[in-house]
Amino acid sequence: MPFFRSVVFQRTAVAAAFTLLAVNTSYAQTPAPAALPDPAATSVDALGWMKGFPPPPDKQITFDNPAGGVFPRTRWSFSHVRETVPTANVWRGSGAASPLPSAPRDDIEAVTFKPLGSAGSEETVTFAQMIPRTYTDGILVMHRGRVVYEKYFGALTPERPHIAMSVTKSFVGTLAAILADEGKLDPSAPVTKYLPELKDTAYGDATVRQVMDMTIGVHYSENYADPKAEIWDYARAGGMLTQGPNYTGPKSFYEFLVTLKKEGAHDTAFAYKTVNAEVLAWILRRASNQSLADLLSEKIWRRIGAEQDAYFMVDRIGTESGGGGLNTVLRDLARFGETLRNGGRAPNGQQAIAKAVVEDIQRGGDPAKFAKAGYALLPGWSYRNMWWVSNNPHGAYMARGIHGQSIYVDPKAEMVIVRYAAHPVAANGGNDPLTLPAFQAVAEALIARP
Repeated sequence: MPFFRSVVFQRTAVAAAFTLLAVNTSYAQTPAPAALPDPAATSVDALGWMKGFPPPPDKQITFDNPAGGVFPRTRWSFSHVRETVPTANVWRGSGAASPLPSAPRDDIEAVTFKPLGSAGSEETVTFAQMIPRTYTDGILVMHRGRVVYEKYFGALTPERPHIAMSVTKSFVGTLAAILADEGKLDPSAPVTKYLPELKDTAYGDATVRQVMDMTIGVHYSENYADPKAEIWDYARAGGMLTQGPNYTGPKSFYEFLVTLKKEGAHDTAFAYKTVNAEVLAWILRRASNQSLADLLSEKIWRRIGAEQDAYFMVDRIGTESGGGGLNTVLRDLARFGETLRNGGRAPNGQQAIAKAVVEDIQRGGDPAKFAKAGYALLPGWSYRNMWWVSNNPHGAYMARGIHGQSIYVDPKAEMVIVRYAAHPVAANGGNDPLTLPAFQAVAEALIARP
């Protein structure tokens, strides 16, 4: 087998997980809690994935076995992406890491809440119970600039990167807002100002702002149950699914994006589609004349004092996945969230991101356009610069990714929560009923007991 064909074939092992970087946030397919696998029985330690030198054949997660990308093996593979697919490095810089002072609290786990949708139910859940029930790999809570809670489970450790899934999009949206603030990107400009290649596509009459806020009318489905959905074409083009010896379709993200056709009007409704993030990432490369990895390193990663390099998954020509391919350690995810909470000032004291950029994110988008998307568990929310904005009394906003990846910033509570996870249900509807009230309850507890 030629070398390149071998590499593409090997990537099949994580296909089922990593093709879904996009985050289908539909709630329709969410199973009842009773249908979910037992968290303890499906842990990495309980099942022994990749233990031993070499691991027993039935415990190996190998490139040539597609089951490697399916739960429960994802509880190992989400923390070992670089060992399975090609990546591009995001340099942390040569400076010292930003301090993350520790002030552990023993009352976080005892915080209680009622799950969303439990009207009439007497069920009360603790923060400690939420953690295994959302298949958490690592979780960290910061309050007033100090780490008050931090725990890791399964294959994740403090120094090991984990895939961020669609939390990646919020980094891409923040980079776009940064370039706009610097005058290097015009959100009101047509997409074709930067990408003339898209003039005959859905984006031919769209603006950059419409891409940033995902109000694009584009024919693209992320319905996992439909084998003909465009998500699979996107995945094959990006090398996340094997293209096969007779494949004649697009062979890179760029080649796929130029095939997208318009469906409906722009700027009338929020419609969450990963291809918008990939288009925005392409715009950023053109506007900055840098790769996405280099741009993230220069504008954010070095400035916030990250302690570890990050990395992106890439396609066959080295193009980073702006839709969901970023991998970071949990503590650096917390540094990013804390930087935003502090109006762009990083834990090292540097004004890493302009305050105007953060304020633009916090302002949110149009709730009326967001409401048309039908997110029953997110009433009153909006979307701005690829961030999910709650518009609640605390002004909380989130970066969200499938299987439970989260950055949750609560300005009023002076709190940031970051989590990496491997929930068996991709859609956020699988964990939101526990996650959203748990994070809110911790915020309220920290306000009440500072």
